Amino acid sequence: MATGINIRTWFEGAWHDGDLPIMRAADHGAWLGSTVFDGARWVDGVAPDLEAHCARVNRSAEALMLRPTCSTGDMVDLVMEGLAAYPADAAVYIRPMYWATEGDASAIVPRAEGTAFCICLEQIAMPDPDASVTLGRTQFRRPVLESSVVNAKAGCLYPNNARMLREVRSRGFGNALVADALGNVAESATANVFMAKAGEVFTPIANGTFLAGITRARHIANLRADGVRVHETVLGFADFEAADEVFLSGNMAKVTPVTGFEGVSYPVGPITLRARALYWDWARAAR
Repeated sequence: MATGINIRTWFEGAWHDGDLPIMRAADHGAWLGSTVFDGARWVDGVAPDLEAHCARVNRSAEALMLRPTCSTGDMVDLVMEGLAAYPADAAVYIRPMYWATEGDASAIVPRAEGTAFCICLEQIAMPDPDASVTLGRTQFRRPVLESSVVNAKAGCLYPNNARMLREVRSRGFGNALVADALGNVAESATANVFMAKAGEVFTPIANGTFLAGITRARHIANLRADGVRVHETVLGFADFEAADEVFLSGNMAKVTPVTGFEGVSYPVGPITLRARALYWDWARAAR
């Protein structure tokens, strides 16, 4: 079932209106999970970091032993061509995807030459800027490279995230603050996480257990350029319990204020609001 409306799909050389069927029952991706994707946004006539998102889906494909079939530049051109059919004020989620169609003699290993590609454009409104979320702790953790393909934005990683969300939502929280294998905070179940303390910003250092996001990197660069000290470091749950403010960073919403973690409450603070303002100032300046 689609999340948004007004879907357009690029597949096998052409744009199609609607949620096009693209995968066959015997495709490797359908029954063995060899799917990767990325997500970018079109908002107010800008697609921030679109090239970076398109480049990353190609890296993700390679991490899953697939062969990228669309260059970054061609992908950007296709996306812009598809977006031309939307109203000027539409907010669109941009999702390029690869999956394997064939496996080797064992069936398990995808054959690189059997790789399919599509782009799905889906009109999804930006979240209400006043919306916020609370975080709870979860028993489930981020995997490591030795046990999962954490160096890719892969569909097979998301059932673990779903377990996290279902667990914390059953206790009344909106998202999960997730640990890595060593028990240090890695991210939330859906996005990277930042905290502020005494006017400085802290975010978990990329350690190979989670994707250090494109939007995360943009916030770090923007805040530093604005004179804010930003630390990428090892953080524990106690650090978040003592934080002055917390926010999530992801492509879908860019900045989501966090107003609580278990029994701790936070205000929607000045650094959270500044990170959001800096992001959109940068995005619109890049138009």
